[in-house]
Formats: sequence, structure tokens, C-alpha cells
Amino acid sequence: MTPDQMTSEYFKVLESIRDMGGAEILVGGLRGVEKESLRVSPDGTIAKTRHPKALGSALTHPYITTDYSEAQLEFVTPPYANNWQVMQSLTELHQYTHKVLHQQSDNQDHLHELIWPASMPCMVTKGSDVPVAKFGSSNVGRMKHVYRLGLGYRYGRTMQTISGVHFNYSIPERFWPIYREFQTFVGKQSEDFISSQYFHILRNLRRSSWIILYLFGCSPAVCKSFNVSSDGLEEMYSSYYLPHATSLRMSNIGYKNESQSSIQVSANSLQEYITDLTAAISTPYPEYDKIGVKVDGEYRQLNSNLLQIENEYYTLVRPKRVARSGEKPSEALKRAGVQYLELRALDNSLFDPVGVNSDEMYFLELLVWYCLFYPSQPLTPDEETENSQNQLKVAREGRKPDLKLLHHGRERNLQEWGRAMCEDMQPLAKLLDQGLPEMSQPLYSRALQKQIDKIIDPEKTPSARILCEMREQKISFYHLSKNIAVAHHEYFSALHLNEKKYSRLSEIAKKSLARQSLMEKNDHESFDDYLAKYFAK
Repeated sequence: MTPDQMTSEYFKVLESIRDMGGAEILVGGLRGVEKESLRVSPDGTIAKTRHPKALGSALTHPYITTDYSEAQLEFVTPPYANNWQVMQSLTELHQYTHKVLHQQSDNQDHLHELIWPASMPCMVTKGSDVPVAKFGSSNVGRMKHVYRLGLGYRYGRTMQTISGVHFNYSIPERFWPIYREFQTFVGKQSEDFISSQYFHILRNLRRSSWIILYLFGCSPAVCKSFNVSSDGLEEMYSSYYLPHATSLRMSNIGYKNESQSSIQVSANSLQEYITDLTAAISTPYPEYDKIGVKVDGEYRQLNSNLLQIENEYYTLVRPKRVARSGEKPSEALKRAGVQYLELRALDNSLFDPVGVNSDEMYFLELLVWYCLFYPSQPLTPDEETENSQNQLKVAREGRKPDLKLLHHGRERNLQEWGRAMCEDMQPLAKLLDQGLPEMSQPLYSRALQKQIDKIIDPEKTPSARILCEMREQKISFYHLSKNIAVAHHEYFSALHLNEKKYSRLSEIAKKSLARQSLMEKNDHESFDDYLAKYFAK
């Protein structure tokens, strides 16, 4: 099909959705957010302190944990049916954490620590300054720690301090039986149909994810202490930057590293995805073998394969299912199919205290639905290369006037393509607005219009705003980020976290510590045997 034919087919599907019930069958999808942030010392360097005990166990706490570093907080919301619930949950988690960092009386070490607002890290002079996260002495905890040690040996600890926001979304369950009938799916199992449709979305998200970097990229610059090759970067106020960059986090100096360039995981079906991912975690890699797995009795990595475990594979979108205890992500997918999608392309928004805002989530939800209703042919190797080139180009120079991307092998103007995509979403936004509570504002349409405005005028993007602030204030990216970190602390300190909510989060923290202690007490198997059983599955 030509692009025009695919657009025509999309509008036909949208019309059928109206006939099947419209907004009534679209509302109720669950969404949640995982947001990473570094703890930093008052001087703006990465914190060397342990994860605060008052925040609970990073291993077992459901909402506050750590990512790569002991200093890298990760806030996880439960899945909610409304964006305001996600925002409220994130706000309360940040309030509680700020209070713990600045008001606890039993541990003075964490006084005056701040939460870094940017995706690109604070001042990190060398990798050894980055404390790797620890999760206790249980086998599960040790495996998480050794996995992170391996990441450090493979990619460098500094790169692992880059933070981001993950947006998780699941289509409402009641939608699938209706849509399956419309699609005349011939498979026997409903989960097969659902998984096939999530992969339909995933393929289209790979094709269009460049628009997320353009609209929400918030890392056009980085502190010069982030030890990278200049690679064409320019200098401004002790910062490296590119004048038209949107997200250096998603560029070749961030997560787009060469180490994983040989790993190709198909998005054409669940079975192909699992097969490719399984191959990557089973294929020895000579460069990693040189690191060693267990050296002088101490583990440096879990194994020397292309990927230690499945989570090491970095991609902009992951198909997910909540795994059972001890179950690999691919085993969970194989057991019951795809449950939700994890969109991983969002930078932390410097200008939002919790790192994300409702308009971003409304747009991403719109984009997921758009990618479901828009035709989605299998991805070819050439198209996968085209997608990667588009993402890298937008990350490094997305706001460049008259920038051209590749679309089905032909050049297409970014602004023209982005505007056409958003205008195609307008009737979908109006449909979703109809599912909002009576008297509500047209939140989907309003969020979409804001994105169209950014496409028309690149100076309205957050990446342009950051560079503008640096120039106007004559300060570095580091100092801008630190000033914002202070402002965010003042913001959260001024908000009132009522005693009931504070007590609930304190109790969750205490219970998480007790759960970790119990796991360690009941763990009698050796770590070597535990790993052998895990990888033998």
C-alpha cells in the first residue's frame, strides 16, 4: 500500500470504530509511569550515600526503587485509568522522598541532597564515582547487583547514569473482543489476537517514534564532565550541545551505542521477538568474554553473552507482561501474551517537577491508538535501518530547518510529515474527548494542538527552551539543571503531604524492608546454583 492508501484505510477503521461504539469502547485503558532521577549532593555531584533506609528496600518496595546506581532513584506508579491519578501518585512519591532526604532526623548524611531533574547526568568526573546499586544478600538481590556490574564493565558506569521516563499503556480489555470481530481474526486463542495487535502497534511505533524525540526531547546539551568524544558537539558555557538537538540521551553519545548495534530483535510477531531475544541472551560475545564472568571469586557480570538478561536489550518500545516470581520476561510473554506496552523514549522534562506532564501522556495514548488503527505491514531490514537513521537524525538535529527524514525510501520533510500525522489524529482525539467525564475540557484535542504548535514552531519545543534559557542566563546546562533542582525542592517542600499519606508510604517502606529480610533469611541456595537454574530455564 502507498502512504495515501494507508491513510485512507486508517480513516475507514476509525469510522468503523465509531459504528462499534466510539469513545465508549476506547476509554478505560490503564497507564502508568516509571521515572528515574539521580540523587545529588549540594555541590551537584552524584550522591555517594546509600539508598535511604526510610525509603524502604530498593529490592521489594513497589513504588520507590533504584535503577543502575545506588543514587539513581526510580519512581513507579501503579496502573491507573486516568492521567491525573498518575500525576497525583508521582507527586506524592516525590513529596515523600524530598521529606525523607531533608527532614529525617536519624540519618544526617542525606540532608540537603537534591533530585536531579534532567535525563543527562549531573557532574560525574569518572565512572568510579558512580556507586552501583545494591539489593541485599538474597540471590535475587545479588543477581540484580551483578547484572549492573556487568553493565558498567560493558558500557561504562557514567552512561548508566542517564535517566528517563517510561510510559506504560494497556488497551482496555473490553475493547479486544469487539475489535477481534471487526478484524475477523482466525486464531483460536484471544491472547494470540491481542499479542498480534500489540505488535501491530509496536511496528508503527518504531516507524514513528522520532516524533516523540522531536516533541518531548529535553536533552540538547550535556555537562562537559560527561566524558564523551566531542563527535561534532559544540561548546557553550562549559557544556557540550548541538544547536538543533532534541535528545542527546537518545543519540550515539547516549543509549544509541555501538555495542548493541548487531542485535536485531524482530517486531513482526511475538514468536519472532522471543526467538531473537532468546538468541541474544544465549550467544557468546568475545569482547565480553575478555571481561571475565567470575574473577578471583567475584562476579563481574552474569555471563559473557551478547545480553546478560533480556532487560539489557535497549529499545524504544517493549512488549510487556507482569512476570511471576522468578519468571523471565520472555517466559511471561510466551505464557499469556502481551499485556501492555512500555514506551521508553521520553526524556525527563526539566520544566515539570515530576519529570512528565499530562499533555505528554494524552499525546502518547493518542499515538498508541493511532498506531493500532493505521495499517502495519511487517518490518523489513531496510525499514528498520531507515527507522534507526530517522531516530538518530532527530535526536541530533531534529529542529534543523527543512530537515528531511526517510519515509518508505524517500525523503520527507519532518515538519510536513509530523503535521500530517498529528492532523490525522485530530478526529481520533475528538473521539477520545467524548469519553471524558461530562463538562470536561477536550483534553486530548488540546494536548494534540500543543504538539502541532511545536511542529509549526520548533522554538516551542522543550529542547529549544533549554538552549534559550542557557543563553539568556549565560549559564551551563549543569547550572541550569541544578537551579531547577533547587526550585523543584522548594516546590515539593511547600506542598502539604497529609499525615495519612505520609504514614501509608512510611508503612510501605517498613514492610518492604521486612520482606527483604525474610527473603534473605529463607535463601539457602548458593548463588552459583541459583544462577545455573535461572539460565537453564
